[in-house]
Amino acid sequence: MWLIDQLAERHIQAALNKGELSGLSGEGKPLQLDDDSQIPQELRTAYRLLKNSGYLPPELEARREALELADLLQHLDPDDHQAAEYHKQLRLLELKLHQAGLSTEFLYDRHYGDTIIRNLKGKTE
Repeated sequence: MWLIDQLAERHIQAALNKGELSGLSGEGKPLQLDDDSQIPQELRTAYRLLKNSGYLPPELEARREALELADLLQHLDPDDHQAAEYHKQLRLLELKLHQAGLSTEFLYDRHYGDTIIRNLKGKTE
């Protein structure tokens, strides 16, 4: 067992002995653990600590930023001068994601229903 795992176990045991973990929500229910089977054993604790601290790998950070830009562009007037700049930023993030081997379909699939509705409204008007 790694040192950090041993320290964590000691803190958990001390909290259990003091009764600090009693009555918490989810007590007695199975844990919902992330699948970390693809992460080497010696890196799992570090990855878990980084994830719990809100750190994202660069690819996932770019994905999050792309989603935010896509949402922003959806609410901006297409003629707005800032929309063009945001659109450029989004295209750059898409390129970065493609270079990292990630798909950018998530940017378009979620707006599929909205696009259909817009197109149908345009044909009926």
